[in-house]
Amino acid sequence: MAGNWLAIFAVMHEEGGRMSEKTGRSVSVMIFTLDEELHLPVCLQHLGWCNDVIIVDSFSTDRTEEIARGHGARFFQHAFEGFGKQRNWALDNIDVKHDWVLILDADERVPEELADELCRIAAQAPEGVGAFRVRRRFYMWGRWLRYSSLYPTWVVRFLHKERVRYINRGHAETQEVQGEIRDLEHDLIDENLKGIDEWFERQNRYSTKDAMYELRQQGDALRIGELLSRDPLKRRAALKRLAWRMPARPLIYFLYSYIWRRGFLDGKDGLVFCLMKALYQRMVAIKKYDARRRSS
Repeated sequence: MAGNWLAIFAVMHEEGGRMSEKTGRSVSVMIFTLDEELHLPVCLQHLGWCNDVIIVDSFSTDRTEEIARGHGARFFQHAFEGFGKQRNWALDNIDVKHDWVLILDADERVPEELADELCRIAAQAPEGVGAFRVRRRFYMWGRWLRYSSLYPTWVVRFLHKERVRYINRGHAETQEVQGEIRDLEHDLIDENLKGIDEWFERQNRYSTKDAMYELRQQGDALRIGELLSRDPLKRRAALKRLAWRMPARPLIYFLYSYIWRRGFLDGKDGLVFCLMKALYQRMVAIKKYDARRRSS
């Protein structure tokens, strides 16, 4: 009997040690929000392992602040001027508790295996490493669109707060990293629950910013070597610059995503999503044409 109690105590001690080790490790999480009362609760529910959750809000008018504070997150607000500037402002002006920071949008969530990996990396405090890339799995209509979303799409999201600066690039951002960029093993989940109307409203805003960015960058030389780079972020950027110069841009994108990248394997959902993304390419092209005509 005493042996049984000793065994139970050993198991409890081991599990407790794992939990304290996990929650005690040094990872901060920054979530960037605007009217995210629908997504934020799910995002926060997957961050119970983190003792420093920070919300950086762009003056939401819904229950975002109430939800954030109700979950014990620290809440800050700053006017949005682009994803890059917003992230730089947060890193410069908020007292982030830990050196290693995970950057999230509210429609993303962290699976347990990814949380374990982040905590393990932060505990090791790797020297000479500035940031980590993570694969993002895109979900829509309740399922993972593995092929039509062009998985794996890599994004730099786990970083040392003193080794990364952001730069606005169209509707998104890129990074300047001091040190090596490594890859994470486990995926980040991205699932938009707001529906198709909100998706198109967002794409309308994003396409305007991408059109203006492409017009500013149109004189840049196309670096063919980057199309063959081992860095997936460089390859992706080079492919985008190549696409800017292509005639029939929406059609080429559709054939690339639906045929070459096998979006058809996602069934009818994949077909519809590839058509939606091709329409986005058409929106960018039309807005570039409109801007040129207005300035001529």
